Amino acid sequence: MKIISFALIFVVLFLPFFQIIEMHLDSQEEAKQLAYRYNTAMRTAVQDAASVLNDTSDQDKEPGYGSNKFFAADKERAVDTFYRTLALNFDAQDDPIALGALSGYIPAIAVIDYDGYFIYSMEEYVDKTGQVQLKAVWSPKKTYAHSDSAGNLVQFTLDSFVRVYDRRSSAWVQGFQKEVGPTLNIPLLKEAGTFENVRRRTIINAIQDDLASTINRHNQYAARYGIHYVFTLPQISQEEWNNGIDDIGVVAFLQGIPVGDQAYNNYSFGGGRLVRKKAVYGSIDPISGIRYYSRHLEELPGKVEETFDGEKDAARSGYFPIQ
Repeated sequence: MKIISFALIFVVLFLPFFQIIEMHLDSQEEAKQLAYRYNTAMRTAVQDAASVLNDTSDQDKEPGYGSNKFFAADKERAVDTFYRTLALNFDAQDDPIALGALSGYIPAIAVIDYDGYFIYSMEEYVDKTGQVQLKAVWSPKKTYAHSDSAGNLVQFTLDSFVRVYDRRSSAWVQGFQKEVGPTLNIPLLKEAGTFENVRRRTIINAIQDDLASTINRHNQYAARYGIHYVFTLPQISQEEWNNGIDDIGVVAFLQGIPVGDQAYNNYSFGGGRLVRKKAVYGSIDPISGIRYYSRHLEELPGKVEETFDGEKDAARSGYFPIQ
């Protein structure tokens, strides 16, 4: 009898505890699935946005300055594409109210252009009736600028092309670092390694600091959407930043959406230039009859029999890598 009594007491005392644990585990699994869905939606939206940055038929916006990285980024089309893809993934394409609510969880979008950057974010403005309204707007284009103690100003780009204000001559000079460096008495432009380190640090710091203040400022606007979440710039690794400024691109942030008993907080980078890989070629060894593949024609044992997009496709067709 006593054993039964103890068993009943145990069940009464610990059953609620086990139920809470089970609910928490269910919530964690739901949060994991939602986070995966949001990650996919963000990554797809940013990649789609970045892919249209340099999609232009205007010859004036084709690569210039002697650099294959110079494009005039089509930022308006990129943001439109971002929101259209995001709306599709959130099933909100036909619901402007839902899309408007979703935008409250997007504190900032940055477009990284060749010689500067833009930030798209919510800002206050006064309409014709004198009412304060909120609207997503573009910041002015901000250059990647560095000044030294002598008063010289260097405006960087995504490669080694620079615009320089030489304090000594009170004149602007532009060109690639290796070209203008020997002609100016500016230490930064003399050594390629130092120049590259300062260039990357200047670009990253400028974008990162601006995003941090923009995302922090979003907190005062988010409350109007009924969002009770503290927006802050996430920790982004140096490697991600370095990859993110290799070419024109987009970085966007999605934060504060409830996922289970947590809040979603993530970002995504997308590059605007598609780098086409060399094709993979398949050939048959005339002596052994073995099929081989390589990206380099000179390595093949015979004439090209087939062409593939990648090594996996070649392997599926019975070809082996050249050792």
